[in-house]
Amino acid sequence: MELKENRSKLYIEGVKAGIPIGLGYFAVAFSLGIAARDYGFNAFQGFIASLFTYASAGQYIGFSLYAANGTLLTLIVLTAITNLRYILMGFALNQGMPAGTPLGTRMLVGTCITDEIFSVTIARPGIPTPWFTFGALLTAAPMWAAGTAVGISMGSILPARIVSALSVALFGMFIASIIPPARKDRAVAFAIAVSFACSYACEHVPGIKDFSSGTRLTILAIGISALFAVIMPRADEEDKKLEELEELGETDGEVRSEN
Repeated sequence: MELKENRSKLYIEGVKAGIPIGLGYFAVAFSLGIAARDYGFNAFQGFIASLFTYASAGQYIGFSLYAANGTLLTLIVLTAITNLRYILMGFALNQGMPAGTPLGTRMLVGTCITDEIFSVTIARPGIPTPWFTFGALLTAAPMWAAGTAVGISMGSILPARIVSALSVALFGMFIASIIPPARKDRAVAFAIAVSFACSYACEHVPGIKDFSSGTRLTILAIGISALFAVIMPRADEEDKKLEELEELGETDGEVRSEN
């Protein structure tokens, strides 16, 4: 009973964390819906496509290829390349989960990952828990699908300024995710600063700037993570503490790092 109550608490916490994500998703998906309408999709089709995909760049590619009579193989390859970064995010979350987490649960978490959901999950103090991730997705995914459908139906009615203003929720969520850990840990703050600088630089470096944003992000994620793993490795005592918690079956995520 205690474990079930704890899961419910984490799930509700995830649902609350997913509210600002869902609001931002609605605005972004609204723009996606306008593009989908131009490609010949109706509101129901757009809703279903977004409900089972929720990948902005991937869906733009899918809608445009559909309109251009592209092959299924082309769609799969381009979508895989665009969303390659989610594989890295999945590895990061699964490595942090408590030992004994079922394989099916780990795989299901992998299907829930987006940039924003990964951000709030990994920024939450304690060990990453799948129940928090599931709760965040429960709020965010329907808003993404609804935004696409509304964009298809009302894209020509709602002023562009209002749509743009709604997306501010996503930026606020990102700021709320990175500022607290950056204030607690100088290494995290330094890594964030380096990430921003490198991301900006890659938009202007010849050759790299021609890559898609998803590809650039994947390259930066691998490179910066590897760099900081070497120059600022996690303390051995923290590793030992996490291992002891996993052996005890600690899943409530209440234990916080002392760093």
